[in-house]
Amino acid sequence: MGRANILPMKTLVIGGNGFIGCHLVDHLLNSGHSVRVIDRYPSRFREPLPAVDYQIGDLGNHGEIAAAVKDIDWVFHLAYTTLPQTSNDDPVYDIRSNIADSVQLFQECRQSNVKKVIFISSGGTVYGVPKTSPIKEDHTTEPICSYGITKLAIEKYLYLFYTQWGLDYVVLRFSNPYGVLQNPRAKQGVIGVFLGAAAEGKPINIFGDGETVRDYIYVTDAARALVCAAEYQPGPSDPRIFNIGAGRGHSLNEIVDEIKKNIDRPVTVNYQPGRPVDVPSNVLDIKLAEKHLQWSAQTELGAGLKETWNWITSLNTA
Repeated sequence: MGRANILPMKTLVIGGNGFIGCHLVDHLLNSGHSVRVIDRYPSRFREPLPAVDYQIGDLGNHGEIAAAVKDIDWVFHLAYTTLPQTSNDDPVYDIRSNIADSVQLFQECRQSNVKKVIFISSGGTVYGVPKTSPIKEDHTTEPICSYGITKLAIEKYLYLFYTQWGLDYVVLRFSNPYGVLQNPRAKQGVIGVFLGAAAEGKPINIFGDGETVRDYIYVTDAARALVCAAEYQPGPSDPRIFNIGAGRGHSLNEIVDEIKKNIDRPVTVNYQPGRPVDVPSNVLDIKLAEKHLQWSAQTELGAGLKETWNWITSLNTA
């Protein structure tokens, strides 16, 4: 069916104080929706917004989640406890803290008559080693890390709740978001980590030969996709799973070259042994999202890098 004129909705953003969550909150408010946030911590990089109902809580606390979803129309599930590169270290924890707590969330959504759940999955991990490029949504799913397996399992549980109990949903398989408010000292987020190292005069560390190719999407484009997904009104036979990326790939070496062009600091690179969880290339086909969500990425890599760099350097001079 596509998107239509939408009345203001009551929305809950689980993980709304995180990197993507903060930008999603902004887009929801700008679109006229009311916003409640539940997160374990306040935002590291900005003050609370007066228009938002903030609650400190945990996805694993069933009482807090039951209270948070009450009287809510749309739930955005952004919370996750693991990272792709370390999820294989303790897959049992990955299963317990993500699959079980997500299913509990869906049960609470069903009981509270939530209209729709929008879930951030992983376009970078659920497909495994690509057989074709760019990757379409119907590509085989053979993840090589626990993170991708648990993301895929949660997608399947959403389908179960939809077919059995009518809880509507949309899954967005994100590529690699980057941009303002991403922690430059985190363990993931290549562009933010690279820029953070450059801002501190440290070398950029690259695993492998730098020819690993990824699809990078600016965070405001990613947040806009989430709002488009919520406003999307699919029919019974319409897709509910979408790739969200720029639709084109860049190697790590190309990212470094682009950084050198867009910042005013010297950049050095240290190459380290490759990691077994890193597939050689991952570029997403986004035609389905363009067609059904009327969404496409708008921020060019150079422009996104400049905005991110200006923000990171403002942190270091504050």
